[in-house]
Amino acid sequence: MSVDAALVEEVRERLARDSGEVTPHRVAGALRESGRPIGDATVLAVHEALRRDVVGAGPLEPLVRNPDVTDVLVNGPDSVYVDRGHGLERVDVTFPSDEAVRRLAQRLAASGGRRLDDATPYVDVRLRDGTRFHAVLAPLARPGTVLSLRVPHQCVLSIDELVAAGTLTDHAARLLRLVVERRLAFLVSGGTGSGKTTLLNTLLSLVPPSQRMVLVEDASELRPAHPHVVGLESRPPNIEGAGEVPLRALVRQALRMRPDRLVVGEVRGAEVVELLAALNTGHEGGCGTIHANSARDVPARVEALALAAGLGREATHSQFLAGVDVVLHLGRHVDGDRVLREVAVPVRRADGLAEMHPAVSFPGGGRTVTGAGEPALASRLGS
Repeated sequence: MSVDAALVEEVRERLARDSGEVTPHRVAGALRESGRPIGDATVLAVHEALRRDVVGAGPLEPLVRNPDVTDVLVNGPDSVYVDRGHGLERVDVTFPSDEAVRRLAQRLAASGGRRLDDATPYVDVRLRDGTRFHAVLAPLARPGTVLSLRVPHQCVLSIDELVAAGTLTDHAARLLRLVVERRLAFLVSGGTGSGKTTLLNTLLSLVPPSQRMVLVEDASELRPAHPHVVGLESRPPNIEGAGEVPLRALVRQALRMRPDRLVVGEVRGAEVVELLAALNTGHEGGCGTIHANSARDVPARVEALALAAGLGREATHSQFLAGVDVVLHLGRHVDGDRVLREVAVPVRRADGLAEMHPAVSFPGGGRTVTGAGEPALASRLGS
């Protein structure tokens, strides 16, 4: 049963005058005080609406719990979008006001131990169920408070399922199996929402069970189907500004944990220096994800991150060339479908810097196009 938002707000205000648990009995009393005609269905509908506002993700809870949804985006009270793997689509969920969106944002932030108010009007935090939550309050954001929820996958897709979904071609699947089997070090690149974590989860599930994996992440999203996984998650500063544990420190700790494979869930800062060092000290099969517009842009992206951390340009390119065997670049079709676009290998230029040579591209329609990097890839795969 749908219920009028104004009625819910009126009942909320009446209940707020006295402390106590929100029960159907108290809701019925508040409705009687308002002079409105009530019935069991109305009481239960108002109670459920109020309960959703204080438990879980409120009106967004059904969307977050939908196994097909990967992202939930709120652009103010009247505009909610989801991504079910085929691009963004608007849904009919709304909030009664921007104040309701703000209340939900503050409650979710508090559940993750973070502060969200006019003094600290934005937050990025992982919730207890693994959902990554980001919010910016109005008036910094318009047309109102903006929420972004990245929902973790409850199950890991197999490589055959990625083929069936159109993310990989049969040829791409064979190549990726060999990349894991030969313990090549690789980076998965792509834009936000391109499926980097999904693909990495799938590839890590192909690692032999005898190998120990140590995962280092900013927000714990990787859940490979593997019997020997140790996960480390960074920690932001608390409300007092203390207690931060950065990703870079955890990468150093992971190196002391005897990993057969070191995995950095998302390389986006100074931790790139530790990852490059690890890939150059005998840790075969290491990997991570990185944001980039194309495989060709990955060396420049790594260079920018490393320079900010104090590693020089020549040293960065030298370690990148020595440590990274292959880059797997993901993108999205116009219809929103996620696809593996390219497999590329780093090659040393005459000036000593790295550049990417496409080995195999997948332009769509099941086609495969080989490029200048194909002989180098074949050599590294031993084929």
